[in-house]
Amino acid sequence: MKLFNAVSRFLLIIPLLAMLFACETPTIPDYDPLGCDGSIDSPTPTPTPADNHAFIYPNPTVELPPDAGSPIVMGTMYSLKNYGYEQVEYFYGGTANSYVNTSELKRDGKWDVAAADSAEYKSRMLIYRPIDMSRFNGTVVMEWLNVTGAVDTSAEWTILHTELIRSGYIYVAISAQSIGIEGGEPPLPNPMGMAMPLKNLAPRRYKSLSHPGDSFSYDIFAQAAQAIRHPQGISPLGDVQFERLIAMGESQSAGRLVTFINAFGKKTDLFDGYFIHSRLGYKDGFKGASGPLSELPQTDVPTAAEVIIREDIDKPVMDVQTEADLFVLGSYPNRQDDNDMFRLWEITGAAHADYYSMNSGMYATGDETQADIIISKRPVPVVLKCDDPVSSAPQHHFVCKAALAALNTWIKDGTKPPTADRIEVVDGAIVRDEFGNALGGIRSPYVDVPVATFSGENGLQDMGKESENICFLFGTTAMLDDATLQSLYPNHQTYVDAVSAHAYKAVEDGFLLAADAEIIVNAAEAGDIPPVQ
Repeated sequence: MKLFNAVSRFLLIIPLLAMLFACETPTIPDYDPLGCDGSIDSPTPTPTPADNHAFIYPNPTVELPPDAGSPIVMGTMYSLKNYGYEQVEYFYGGTANSYVNTSELKRDGKWDVAAADSAEYKSRMLIYRPIDMSRFNGTVVMEWLNVTGAVDTSAEWTILHTELIRSGYIYVAISAQSIGIEGGEPPLPNPMGMAMPLKNLAPRRYKSLSHPGDSFSYDIFAQAAQAIRHPQGISPLGDVQFERLIAMGESQSAGRLVTFINAFGKKTDLFDGYFIHSRLGYKDGFKGASGPLSELPQTDVPTAAEVIIREDIDKPVMDVQTEADLFVLGSYPNRQDDNDMFRLWEITGAAHADYYSMNSGMYATGDETQADIIISKRPVPVVLKCDDPVSSAPQHHFVCKAALAALNTWIKDGTKPPTADRIEVVDGAIVRDEFGNALGGIRSPYVDVPVATFSGENGLQDMGKESENICFLFGTTAMLDDATLQSLYPNHQTYVDAVSAHAYKAVEDGFLLAADAEIIVNAAEAGDIPPVQ
């Protein structure tokens, strides 16, 4: 009864909260979505790829949404204007294809596919960009919105937004999957117990959208990139000239991008690189180690139980995995060695989801609070409480920011990111130190100058609809006791000095940005480790 009442109260306010998940619709001065002269005549022809077997994506029709309400996405919950960013939303649509394989979908990812069915669609893209475009760094990142929670969620924006704003990226969110627009059955236990599609949250704004099903999601995502890279008619970025376009996705969206890379990546130049974050492995009910190529009611084409990123891809791929992803989410069999176009970074002590990604990160503005260790059993406010304090490991979002910056530099000037050690695994289990933190992987002050045990595992490794909740995704945080802290750090300055040394060593190694190292050190200085007796 208590849970029912809490959910009922939350349902009453969710439409209002949803309006806050994106900053308010701005009036954008000097922003010409039609191009330099405002004309929609003489559209730019779509370039013909040199490879005769390349996929040629048609340009969708781009239009402004109705003047009704504000854009909705589950993400940061404050106005971005105060931080120098503005947003604009577009609808886009046309005809999308589904695909079937023409050869076996093997583990190596070297897949051949062909168009199958076609269907009409209309989706949306949401753009965040610097108000002062002199801050733009030349890179557009395009996120495949996550729908695991049965609502369009900007998971990567929430994790990365302080770096995206700080460094002047343009961010584009794409509603690529059906449940975010049309609704349907949530793929995992949902704290709300129901889908929250755009058409329900804001029917006056989104009623004209139409999604024919996830078999068409790859084309819907690619055509958004086509509209950005080769605009015809309305240009979503106006007259902005960009240099790099990066596709990104987290969790199930990462799995979809793995399929996109393996099936289409060799035969399209739409993207200059890919940011894969927390991809899943094979789990019952999720069909494969990457998104299905096609699914019912079209031809059912699941991918292999084990899948790597094809080694002949000609665009840089950064794959960032958390400790939890290895066994809780089953990605361990998909480990692969680094090569000229692939880097795998595994973040020690990080969970698949955590307090920052689902809670405090929605309010983070870039100050020292994003480095805090927060002890809480509630990863999702009001509606979800776990048995133990969930993962608060700040190294997760800090390392992700360094990974994106490394990928951007890799694309920009060819400087390859460092190769990272893998988390140590023996006999199918992660090897841990005396404090319970994993060995190996990407190191940070949070595990090398420990004040807590950060684990991506919590004993609730039951991923599927039969689970009672989604707490298995959130790992655990357990503070070390006072006696242990005092034995490790005789005084506060000893602790601060150790944090500083390890933070700037991580910067030197390429796994932490200097600006974030400063935030971590400042947070350590402001803390109370060891506790005063």
